[in-house]
Amino acid sequence: MFDLNLPVAILPSFGWQEGLVILAIVMLIFGPKKLPEVAEAMGKSIRKFKNASREMEDGIKNELKSDPPRRPIDEGDKTE
Repeated sequence: MFDLNLPVAILPSFGWQEGLVILAIVMLIFGPKKLPEVAEAMGKSIRKFKNASREMEDGIKNELKSDPPRRPIDEGDKTE
């Protein structure tokens, strides 16, 4: 009935026409005087998110490098 194998696009690509429409809507909502402040706040938020994700990725990589692999516990190795 439904094809569930279709790819799902989270952020589809858009052209300059769509960009102009989005910009016009943002200008209507915030106004031209508030637009630089909004853009700066969005830029800072994106930068903080990227830095946090990069730090988390580096921390995971460092943990994987420093922590030696452990062997699985075998049923015969139990000591009681």
